[in-house]
Amino acid sequence: METKDNLLVQALGKVGAGILLMGILIFLPAGTFAYPQGWLMIIVLFVPMIIAGFVMLAKAPDLLRKRLTLKEERSDQKKVILFSGILFVLVFVISGLVFRAGRPLPFGVSLIAAAVFLCGYLLYAEVLRENAYLSRSVEVQQGQKVIDTGLYGVVRHPMYMATLLLFLSMPLILGSLLAFALMLGYIPIIVLRIRDEEKLLAEELPGYTAYMQKVKYRLIPRIW
Repeated sequence: METKDNLLVQALGKVGAGILLMGILIFLPAGTFAYPQGWLMIIVLFVPMIIAGFVMLAKAPDLLRKRLTLKEERSDQKKVILFSGILFVLVFVISGLVFRAGRPLPFGVSLIAAAVFLCGYLLYAEVLRENAYLSRSVEVQQGQKVIDTGLYGVVRHPMYMATLLLFLSMPLILGSLLAFALMLGYIPIIVLRIRDEEKLLAEELPGYTAYMQKVKYRLIPRIW
């Protein structure tokens, strides 16, 4: 089993690679490092991520290990991840090009979107606290039980609710309305992931069918 030091090195390596990749995708199309919305995006994304990583390392290293190492096995979910990755690359590149063209949204919009993004992060953190079985991949773990309290008593997939809030905020932080319109394409992608995940959970997780009847909404209360 990996030690905490090894976990720390692995986590920091992935964060560093993420910052480098995002910097390339944002600043290269923008043609400059003087892109304040780009720096704002990097700060609000990676600073809370680093803080959360250290908290998990100290209090829940197994959760951190699981989130760093697990890979998706289901073919439908692999397609979801592929399409999501393509979408994100396009969103970052388009945002940079919009800035280069001198047409970004007012910086105040980016600040409001950043506040919404951080609210999404807090929501995500609460989901992690409530559900120790959360995984980056769609699976049923040994000993897993249905969680039906807290946010899970409101919607069946609060993690995806938080994720949707995070992702839709990103292009607005970057100052691009065009990229925001493109990011709306993530909605059908996440719907596909949820339907496939619920099919698996209903088949393999005892009590999940009854939970689906108890909590009617999947993602957004009163809507879906």
